[in-house]
Amino acid sequence: MIAIVDYGMGNLKNVQTAFSNIGVDSIITSSESDIDESDAILLPGVGAFQDAIKCLNKSGLVPCLRRNVEDGKILMGICLGMQLLFDKSFEDGEWDGLGFLKGEVVRFEIDFKVPHMGWNNLIEKRQDPIGKSVGTGEFVYFVNSYYAVPKNPDDVVFSSEYGVEFPALVRRGNVIGAQFHPEKSGETGYKILKNLKEMIEA
Repeated sequence: MIAIVDYGMGNLKNVQTAFSNIGVDSIITSSESDIDESDAILLPGVGAFQDAIKCLNKSGLVPCLRRNVEDGKILMGICLGMQLLFDKSFEDGEWDGLGFLKGEVVRFEIDFKVPHMGWNNLIEKRQDPIGKSVGTGEFVYFVNSYYAVPKNPDDVVFSSEYGVEFPALVRRGNVIGAQFHPEKSGETGYKILKNLKEMIEA
């Protein structure tokens, strides 16, 4: 069972449908007990960082997430949910994140149109179970004006390029982040979610 965290800032139903399509039970929840009893946690997110972190703090779930991560449970953030995993964001100010991953979130300062929206290809940086059977050149779906800059480059499993190279999929221990939307990324996205399933069952 995967707990999809409902804190008022996520594309919840699409993610739940994607899990259902690969035979994974999930629950959309804002309950600490549901999260504690789950096998893994999915942190979605759409919108602005400051709104999301305020809503997440207001939900009272941050200590619960922290406790579960410290206990070794897998936590995966998607899109803005990935950015929340880092120390801080500079989106319209400076905002503290959850600090599960070391690094910061910055805006695209490029000559291309921002936000970065649509299909873009992946670049493999290292092999990892979350990226199994996914290779350089496969396309996934992004919607982001900001991107993470990890303190440790080894956290990056796949990157992508949009005027600058940026992390697309990261992992450190039991904490995983996808800047793209796996649930909107066709077969490649489903590979990532199936890999997540295998990691949970291992």
